[in-house]
Amino acid sequence: MRCTSLRHLVWAAPLLVLLLSHGSAEVATMNQDVSSLIAALGSPEETKRAEAAERLSRLDPEEVRAAALVLADACSDESEAVREAATGALEEMGPPAIDTLDGLVTLLAATQADTGYWAATLLGRLGGDAAAAVPALTATLQSSPHQNVRQRAAWALGKIGPEARVAIDALRKAATEVDPRLARLASRAISQIEP
Repeated sequence: MRCTSLRHLVWAAPLLVLLLSHGSAEVATMNQDVSSLIAALGSPEETKRAEAAERLSRLDPEEVRAAALVLADACSDESEAVREAATGALEEMGPPAIDTLDGLVTLLAATQADTGYWAATLLGRLGGDAAAAVPALTATLQSSPHQNVRQRAAWALGKIGPEARVAIDALRKAATEVDPRLARLASRAISQIEP
């Protein structure tokens, strides 16, 4: 069974942003749909979680921004169908709602690689707005046990740009790693931070 109380608390703020950014009649319908799908992703029933993730993957990417945290977390679901649908929705999504930043930072430390990967990806999509996440991304770059999460942290730091200047030493070290992808992403990040 999945714990949903903390997830719902973390996701409430982005739904408020969605409410404030659209017309009230349109938002009432969107909010109900997105809210019910977020709730369904916390269901103990695999079929309900899979259906909710699939429906979220078919919504307009702008509407799904409020569900960024739940979708990133769903990437570690025990069900392959849920993981695939959540990944599909995240691939289409642009930057998440800014109110998800703290939750994404928390997900960086997830034990499941896909969740950490998507948390770093979404933070990178926020660009300079994710400057507060630089210490967590730097720590992830230095110590994540998952190579793909370390790579994505380097990428995200580059997307944040000059605001990630404090990560330069960690990026320089990563640029000398034997993993060619990590080394390349770290080198690129350095050039994006110090143009």
